[in-house]
Amino acid sequence: MTAMSLFDSLRADAGPVWDSYIRHPFVLALGDGSLRTERFQKFLIQDYLFLEQYARAYLLLAYKLDTPADRRAAMATASVLLDSEMPLHVGYCAGWNITEAQMSAAPASLELMAYTRYVLELGLAGDTLDLMVALAPCIAGYAEIGASLAPTMTQGNPYREWVLAYSGAEYRASVEVALAMLERLWAGRGSAARYPKLREIFILATQCEAAFWQTGWAAP
Repeated sequence: MTAMSLFDSLRADAGPVWDSYIRHPFVLALGDGSLRTERFQKFLIQDYLFLEQYARAYLLLAYKLDTPADRRAAMATASVLLDSEMPLHVGYCAGWNITEAQMSAAPASLELMAYTRYVLELGLAGDTLDLMVALAPCIAGYAEIGASLAPTMTQGNPYREWVLAYSGAEYRASVEVALAMLERLWAGRGSAARYPKLREIFILATQCEAAFWQTGWAAP
């Protein structure tokens, strides 16, 4: 490892795997507005189910963290996901003619089940650093995607609102909180001997993120 932050080192070592995530054809089609409506709708449904499981992962993280400050931070993230982001997601999906009842009743995709079960089982079997590394590609990757696509968003792009949500100050602040926690956990629990395993976790979680785009991209 170099003197870079843990996240920056992991991202650099992920190399083409990271690129396949943040530059997936689904992402590029969002950027130029060419993504078919039914593909985006299918993704939105699976993303609702994902948010439920992502909140569970943060609740598990809160349970396993050592300090009250970090536990409060993890609980705050879970609360935002359940009390703010999911209702916002439901409201946004209504504009795409998708109801919460439809999303709740939808079967989870294989990609979703593989991804969320991997993260939750890792969190149960490993420690907080393992779990935080597995959570990092999602929160940080969406911010990078938002920052990359935001300058290209035209008023006529139907996905403009979705993209701008991940490039705004509020979302960037949540990413900074998460990555700061990752660095604290690395400082307290990390070592050069642990890094190869953490890199493996990060790369696999990133591959899961790239595969999750397929829930929409593969729609007929």
